Amino acid sequence: MKHTLYVGLDTDSRHIDVAVADGLPHGEVRYWGQIANEPAAVDRLIKRLRKDGRALVVCYEAGPCGYGLYRQLAGKPGVSCQVVAPAMIPRRPGDRVKTNRRDCLALAKLLRAEELTAIWVPDTAHEAMRDVVRQRSAARADVTRCRQRIASFLLRQGIRYATGKPWTKRHRLWLGRLEWAAPAHQLMFAELLDALDRTQAHHDRLVDHLRELVPQWSLAWLVAAVQAMRGYRLVNAATLVAEIGDPRRFSSPRPLMAFLGAVPSEHSTGDTIRRGAITKAGNTRARTALIEAAWTYTRPGKAPPSAHHAPAVRAIAEKARHRLSGRYRRLIARGKPPNVAVTAIARESLGFIWAIAHAAADAAPRR
Repeated sequence: MKHTLYVGLDTDSRHIDVAVADGLPHGEVRYWGQIANEPAAVDRLIKRLRKDGRALVVCYEAGPCGYGLYRQLAGKPGVSCQVVAPAMIPRRPGDRVKTNRRDCLALAKLLRAEELTAIWVPDTAHEAMRDVVRQRSAARADVTRCRQRIASFLLRQGIRYATGKPWTKRHRLWLGRLEWAAPAHQLMFAELLDALDRTQAHHDRLVDHLRELVPQWSLAWLVAAVQAMRGYRLVNAATLVAEIGDPRRFSSPRPLMAFLGAVPSEHSTGDTIRRGAITKAGNTRARTALIEAAWTYTRPGKAPPSAHHAPAVRAIAEKARHRLSGRYRRLIARGKPPNVAVTAIARESLGFIWAIAHAAADAAPRR
């Protein structure tokens, strides 16, 4: 550790504040200075810090600046870089002063003490696929907002659609035939319908892009395997895989459950044990896809997985179908609310997804 220099970086769009910490037991922690957030300036920084041949361990917080700095540093000899989770950084309760200088000093000190939690950094291809998945999710949210605006306006006018389910093709034709006495209402409602059509078309194009891009992805085999489970089709499976990556990087299903915040919170002391709702830590998009898929187990089971999946994958999916449906019925019989029961089977379904990833990986080279 005496021959290692620990470097904490606090980044923003234009600048990087740098702090360094010498190795223990008597190493000094000091503020080094500020540089421009540019590749050439980062190269000069690394060259100056390594002028005496010491190895560098560098870290910075995950944020809107992305992983460009990590990829630049990871390829340099003698340099190890970590991107740390901001929510997992220890902070003192009474600390009410936050500056870039103090943040980089704290990062360097905590990095040397091994108190930071590094996140998984995807490669460029995986990050690009994840951006497409997230854009599709944002487009879906835009469609929902457009529908809510239209529904709210109709509710204020006392108009109800009573001949079927809303947001079908027949419902859209009915919306287009509505007429309003006030010219302002007529123009405004036409704009609402136009915004809905444009956002829906945008969402549909992104789904088509997913269908085109997923077969070329390195994790296409995993997206196909996850679809053996109930509740997973292309969009849901691609969302889950894009957000968590390959589940095989977890040693067992339990760390995967904790990674998605699907484990119960706990506040116990002495002989008193208090467990509460799930922690909801980690990736919100992946947890949402997981919960949505789990609701399908509340209904009667469908046919077994199709024959194009590997036999081992089909066996795991069939076991999940029986086990998760049965557990939901038992939890409801014990008086648990439906949302609590669905959350419980969603957490357990991660164990089956982890097993499917291992089984599908063995069959992937033969496919």
